[in-house]
Amino acid sequence: MSTGLALLPLKMALAASVVVSCSMLAERAGPLMAAMIATLPISLGPVLVFLALDHGPDFIAGAALGTMNANATHASFVLSYVLLAQRHGVVASLGGALAIWTVLLLALRSMALPVLPLTMLTVLALFVVHQLVRPYLKVRAKPPAGISRYAIPIRAACVAALVGIVTGLSERVGPQWSGILAGLPIILSSLIIILHTRAGGPAAAAVIGSSALGLLGAGLGLAAVHLAAVPWGSWTALGLGLAIAVIWNLILLGLARRSAP
Repeated sequence: MSTGLALLPLKMALAASVVVSCSMLAERAGPLMAAMIATLPISLGPVLVFLALDHGPDFIAGAALGTMNANATHASFVLSYVLLAQRHGVVASLGGALAIWTVLLLALRSMALPVLPLTMLTVLALFVVHQLVRPYLKVRAKPPAGISRYAIPIRAACVAALVGIVTGLSERVGPQWSGILAGLPIILSSLIIILHTRAGGPAAAAVIGSSALGLLGAGLGLAAVHLAAVPWGSWTALGLGLAIAVIWNLILLGLARRSAP
């Protein structure tokens, strides 16, 4: 058995523990805080770290570019879910959002955009989506008591499975598709499943809609990883990308608090 396969259960357990810790914090905060935490690289970060352990900087740079395609397409996921959730149940809303996300992801990936146009597209798409969903963000989306009992195991299991799939397939599918797989909307989808069924579609849509600007920070961080991986090394690039995502979300939280009555 190869070292990568031997360490796979450990990788999955470590990634799941990261999600558990962040989920506990998110559920004790408000909807905006939950959205900001959900858009941090909670699932993506552990996947990229384990890919960096198995591959070189060139692979990480390619994986980050692949994930940028998925992250840019998250704009369609957020918008379509917010609109569908106003009138439909969780299956139709989440299923429709994932279907639209998949179609647009394949179309965007076929264009093979370099990092600069892809970054500009990400900023434009997520900013426009934020403006479009703002009327739906006023719903108070506070998770009901007892949600942690179901939320944490679901998210942990989803992320652990994602780590296992991506690290197991990375040798076969290459860096860009490894990055795309790492960018699957696992955290957002798990939040939708939990909040929509427990708090209702409009309330869940308020949380997911609040994530648009947070996803923009993740996209900027991924661009930094892509550009810095080869000249500076994988670990420096990943640290820089994480710092950008965290600082961006902290700035958004600070602006939100200043504008609050």
